[in-house]
Order: sequence, then structure tokens, then C-alpha cells
Amino acid sequence: MNQPVSSHSGRRAFLRQGVFSLAPLALAGLDSSAARGAPLAPKSPMGSSRAKAVIHLFMSGAPSQLDLFDPKPELTRLEGKPLPPSVIGNQRYAFIRPEAGVLGPRFKFRRHGSSGADISEVFPYLGRIADRLCFIRSMKTEQFNHAPAQMLLQTGFSQPGRPSFGSWVVYGLGAETSELPAYMVLSTGAGISGGAALWSAGFLPGEYGGTRLRNQGDPILHLSNPPGITREAQRAALDLAAGLTKPRPAAADPETSTRLAAAEMAFRLQASAPGLFDLSGESRATLERYGCDPAKPSFARACLLARRMVERGVRFVTIFHEGWDAHSDVAGNLRRNAQATDQASAALVEDLAGRGMLDETLVAWGGEFGRTPMVETNPTLGRSLGRDHHPQAFTMWLAGGGVRPGITIGRTDELGFHVVERPVEVYDLQATMLHLLGLDHTRLTFHHAGRDFRLTDIHGQVVREALA
Repeated sequence: MNQPVSSHSGRRAFLRQGVFSLAPLALAGLDSSAARGAPLAPKSPMGSSRAKAVIHLFMSGAPSQLDLFDPKPELTRLEGKPLPPSVIGNQRYAFIRPEAGVLGPRFKFRRHGSSGADISEVFPYLGRIADRLCFIRSMKTEQFNHAPAQMLLQTGFSQPGRPSFGSWVVYGLGAETSELPAYMVLSTGAGISGGAALWSAGFLPGEYGGTRLRNQGDPILHLSNPPGITREAQRAALDLAAGLTKPRPAAADPETSTRLAAAEMAFRLQASAPGLFDLSGESRATLERYGCDPAKPSFARACLLARRMVERGVRFVTIFHEGWDAHSDVAGNLRRNAQATDQASAALVEDLAGRGMLDETLVAWGGEFGRTPMVETNPTLGRSLGRDHHPQAFTMWLAGGGVRPGITIGRTDELGFHVVERPVEVYDLQATMLHLLGLDHTRLTFHHAGRDFRLTDIHGQVVREALA
């Protein structure tokens, strides 16, 4: 016996079986980026701001700051010898074995630009833009395993379930375009340790979550129509579904509303996405600047797409480049990853500057923690010449978006083990980036489970030295 579609459950069943069989774009992968109208409307910043968008170049796996940005000649002098006992004292650290021999820098450093920034020889392109960068050499984190540390940096909490950085930003500022998701995620290299929780909306409404792009096939799942389904049929189905939910909006099923919004976004993406991903309009000079082959997935292509996304009004873009976990052969690891990322990272900053976009686009580069001054001692690796996890000190850089260029903030000791000047916790970095977007990290809250939550929890201080 047929059930009337006017019932709550009947409408839901009809929408699932009817609309979403015609509009498969609303399946998993787009639900989280859907808009239900007003929630994604542009919002005014809480205070003055320079940045309107963020491109976060996240180096998953943790690059070695000691071989890239924080030169320590003392490591060369002590190479092969045990770490001096005074460095560790009576403290106990995960992944720190006092008997492990000191490992000197694997590469030479040069000072670049009028700022005199120390940058490794494996990053020649970054060296050329040193005066545009703000280095923070005194980053610290409380997590020493990849997934929890990535979670902390991206969500403010070491376990899954909290809204991601990009989700908080979109929640606070809304979207500047209705044709593309406000928060987009790209990835290159190996798999991402923290998984989809790193760009999830958590307990925020689903429309604030990130939309991840694929490297093969349709960049967004189900972007192409299935055989026999026309754009006109999709439009008619969406209009019918919207009409069925209008009589009782207060009683609308949240899942149905989210899926309807996802289908609407997906419908618009069919028109807007081809223009975003078609790089044929980019000049040869631009492609060469990034080192980009338009036909091949790469970090360079992801950086170029990120610029195009921000041009089109996307609020937050994260590029995950996984592969920096150098427990063995740290020199080889860094050469490979530098070759993949150096040119494109620098090109992105220069391209944004050349187009007059850098002042309003905040670019951040770094991983979840640092690497040890000592050699990895895992017996399965033998004489590995790798470095272990080191949450006590690491380096990140920022550019654009109201950041003060050409400076280095913070300092580590002569072995790069401890921060000895201007420590910057993960929460401080988050507070600073939000501040540059005009968002007060103490006021950007969401009420859930009986209390207010925020990205920085009860922590975080803006790093004023980083502000232009």
C-alpha cells in the first residue's frame, strides 16, 4: 500500500529514493559543505582585519626544522656523541632516548634577503621570497603522535569530534560565493594520518565542513551526471523536493535539509567546477612558475588551484602534503619533499602578491611538530640517519593577510631541543590566524552539550609580534 508523502517519514523516504537517485551528487563527500541558506551568508568580522581567506599548506608528517629553517652548528660539532645530560635533566620525554647520538644538519644553510632569514639549500625558491615570510621558530605542541598532533593543530583538540579550523572560520565569517564550497581540501603525497576529522564540521552544522577534492576521476565525487539524467531533470527534482519541505520548515528533518542543501550545491558545482579545474587559461609562464603539469596531480597543481579558489571567493583552503615522517634517511626524505613543494609554495606567495591578493590572503606553512636533534634509534631501522618526533620545538612560516614580513619570531637552544625565547603554542597560532581574519578567538563560540566551545578552548594568546 502506498504511503502519503505528506508525512514526515514519507517525505524523507521520497526524497531519498527520488531526488537523490536523480541527484547523486548529494552523497557523502558533499553533505558537509552544503549550505542551508542563511548560515553561510557573509558575516562582518568582529574587529578590523586584513585577511579574507586562508590557504593552509599543511606538511603532514612533520618536516625537520633543524635541516630546513633552524640551523644549529653545535649539532655538527657533537655529531655522533650522546646528547649532553644537561639538556634533558630529570625530564622524561616520549621518543627521546638519551643514549641516541646527536645528528647534525644534513644540508647547508644560507641567509636570504634583507631579513637574513636562515633557509636550507634544499629550499632555493623559498629563499628568494624570504623577505615576504614571517618565521616562527618557537612553535610547541603537547602531542607527540601524528594523528593527535594533527588533530590538535587543525581542531584545537587531540581527539576526533571537534570542528576543524576551516569550519570555525566559515562559521565566523560565512561564505563569499554560493557557486563553490566555502571550505575546500586538497591532498598530495601519502594518506593523511588524522583522516577526515581534520576537515570535519564536528558538532557545527554540516554546511561548515570541508569539501575534499579527489586526485583522480571527478575532482568531486559524482560531479558528472549518470547516464540518462539531464540537468533539467535534476533541476525539476530539486524544485519538487524544496516544495515538499516548505509547508513545515520548522519540522523539517535535519538530515533531509542537509542533503537538499548538498544537492543544491552540487547542482551549482556542475556549472562552476569545470571552470575552476580547467587550467587551459593559465599562461605558460604561470604554469612554469609553479612547476605545474596541468594533467598530473601534484602539490604544484594543488597550489595553483588554491589560488584559483580564493580568486572565486572560497574562504578557506587546506592542502595536505603527507610524507615528511623521516624516521630514516632524513636527507633523502627532505630532498624528495622539497622538490615537490618548494617551488610551488614560493610561487603561490609570489602569484598572490602579483595579483594584489596577498594582503587579503593568509598563507600558513608547517607540520604538526618537529624532529629530534638526535638520530632515530629504532633497532629495526639500523643506522637510519633519521629523526624522531619532537613536540618541544618546531618551525612554521606565515605570509600575507596582515602578517609582518621579513621577521623571525622565537629561538631554540643551541641544540634545537628546547624553546628558550618567545614560545608559541598551537593555540597561540590559532588565535593569531583568527585575529588576522578579524575574529576574536575568545568570542568565536558555539553552544554544544551544555557549554560554549571554541577553537582555542580556554587557551591562546595572539602573537602580536607577527602582526604588520
